[in-house]
Amino acid sequence: MPSPAIFGPDVHDLGAAFIEPSARIYGAVEIGVGASIWCNAVIRAECQRVVIGARSNVQDFVMIHVGIDAPTIIGANCSITHHVTLHGCTIGDDCLIGIGATIMDRCVIGAGTIVAGGSFLTEGTVVPPHSIVMGSPGKVARTRDNTKANRMNALFYHRNALAYAKGNYRAWSQPEVLAEVAAEHARLATPAG
Repeated sequence: MPSPAIFGPDVHDLGAAFIEPSARIYGAVEIGVGASIWCNAVIRAECQRVVIGARSNVQDFVMIHVGIDAPTIIGANCSITHHVTLHGCTIGDDCLIGIGATIMDRCVIGAGTIVAGGSFLTEGTVVPPHSIVMGSPGKVARTRDNTKANRMNALFYHRNALAYAKGNYRAWSQPEVLAEVAAEHARLATPAG
């Protein structure tokens, strides 16, 4: 398998679980332990930095860029799903950004939030933790702590990334992976989880 295209002396891979070879990563980018960067993702950090937190996943065809005065920071255990655009924004821990969403400069997404697919968040939007955001322009539609569900999604992707790194492209169909995810789901469902 060919190496991913990571360009520039400022790129730091701090132990990513998997970086797919078609990903393009340029400039001041930090990729946290256990994170994964999937097919055809593009990450560019020319004047600010991009930070991708531990065990977060940047899925297929995601575009991450920085603003002229704003870095892009993604917390731990986040899922940045297919075709998302992040531009100079901050995403808190345990968030899920839905397919095709766009989040613009200086937006701040609070921890444990879901941004619905296709949402467009205009510059400077601040979303409190534990929100569900929808629409264009994106607005808080409901309040609910999504931390556990979002963390489960990130775990599922983390396990898939570990499998992909070994050339196993069918992990989601394997009983041991499903059992591990079910056990973690049960653990998180307990009051102490």
